[in-house]
Amino acid sequence: MTTGGCLCRAVTYVVNGPLRPVVACHCTQCRKNSGHHVAATSCHRDDIEVTGKVTWYQSSGTARRGFCGICGSNLFWDGAGVNLSIFAGTLDGPTGIRLAGHIFCADKGDYYELEDDLPKADADDPALTTMVGGQA
Repeated sequence: MTTGGCLCRAVTYVVNGPLRPVVACHCTQCRKNSGHHVAATSCHRDDIEVTGKVTWYQSSGTARRGFCGICGSNLFWDGAGVNLSIFAGTLDGPTGIRLAGHIFCADKGDYYELEDDLPKADADDPALTTMVGGQA
């Protein structure tokens, strides 16, 4: 079981299943939404219980972003598929998950470099983004 929530704790969640390793997304929308890049894990939709009111913003024709309407904390990215992305910074305590790679590197800001040895994709990389608990 993994827990998390927003800064003011008006929205909290419990994940009762595996979490995907963290993936850093450098797309323009994630950078604009977060102020830098997004680091997100994900879980199967059926494995998460959310308490409190999530405010949803339809950020594209295929995805929406969930945040706390009180403190503004970015919490979720919800696109097509069986998984819900969770912003890794909203997780409580030790998780045991690690950064697995970077996506949309072609869109990254020019003010930083990606200097680690992790996989880097110019756009989406389903091999990184669709696995949960180390499994595709």
